[in-house]
Amino acid sequence: MVLIERTPCAGAAPFSPLQRSTPRVSREASPPSDPILPYLRSIKKAIDEIRAHPECYHAALEQLKIYVTECIDKYGDDYQYSTDPRLLKIWILYGDAVSDFDKVYTHLEDKRMFLEDALLYESYALFLCAQGRALEADKVYGIGISRKAEPLDHLKKMHINFLKQLEGIVEKSDEDAQPKPSKIQKREFSVVDPWSDSTMSNLLTKINGGLKKLTGYHKSNKIYSGKVPLTSSHNALKNKVVELGGRKYHIKGSSGTGAFAKLYKASVDGNTEEIVALKVQKPAFPWEFYMYRQLDMRISDIQRPSYGYAHEVHVFADVSVLVCNFLPYGTLLDAINSHLVVGQHMDEVLCIYYTIEMLHMLETLHSVGIIHGDFKPDNMLVCYPR
Repeated sequence: MVLIERTPCAGAAPFSPLQRSTPRVSREASPPSDPILPYLRSIKKAIDEIRAHPECYHAALEQLKIYVTECIDKYGDDYQYSTDPRLLKIWILYGDAVSDFDKVYTHLEDKRMFLEDALLYESYALFLCAQGRALEADKVYGIGISRKAEPLDHLKKMHINFLKQLEGIVEKSDEDAQPKPSKIQKREFSVVDPWSDSTMSNLLTKINGGLKKLTGYHKSNKIYSGKVPLTSSHNALKNKVVELGGRKYHIKGSSGTGAFAKLYKASVDGNTEEIVALKVQKPAFPWEFYMYRQLDMRISDIQRPSYGYAHEVHVFADVSVLVCNFLPYGTLLDAINSHLVVGQHMDEVLCIYYTIEMLHMLETLHSVGIIHGDFKPDNMLVCYPR
């Protein structure tokens, strides 16, 4: 999206090249293998003229629109330029010129063009923000991050900045809308229970449209109808095959039972080298998958390996199955107990190391607006780097 200072035209210079009513793109210097090059030169010249002669803004803008529109009409879908960032920038200028970036984004989605380029999502999100469509802008950022559009760290940073700005706007509007509280009212607090079913249900309802677009999200309104009941006891599922999303998971055994879920170790499609963890929850609970994807979006690639990863989730009317990485080394509590059972204590240096790691993880979560809420040794898996 091009940002131009829009100063009204006070009077055009009589011999300005921007006065031409039917601008033509010069092709003399264009090599035949790069037909958009003359358009790029003409577009740059038009933008330079706008900056040099702001009094001629309207005339120059019309000329710029002609160049951009003609280039898109001729080469907008050209396979030769399907990954060329120069053409993407022309598409963005076109969306700005016609004031219909929705149409541009939908077209590029349909053509599967530039979907791995962060500039597409950043530009569309800025367009949506300018129109006051903040929720849609947030979803666009999320889609780009879930597709790992490059540069990914820059896109994540822009998303975090957007969320902070949005938070500031909401807080300011709330302050303006509320009357000044009395001394008694100041002592009253508004309490929200983040673990209540109603709170999570309301949040999931609000983000339901966004959930469907997340990579790995699969939902069915029917109850699970597989040959093996997912709610069976741990022993009943051992050595059984569970089919989900066209893949077969061979249950090797139980890897634990939590307060709200059962965990299983499983191989994928008969490949004993590909081992995953299946987390079965009843009733269905897609919230955890949503939070995993929030981690993908908000945390940098350098810090992301410190947290678990979810490949996909299968949500049914009665149960949900989260497919995660399997870590065979147990929890931090297991590591502590392994010393206690032999009458020893964990080495002080190792204790310091784990403490630093935990504090760094919490610091990272809080910096991107996420609260864990149940941070304890038996909820942390030990991961040894290869």
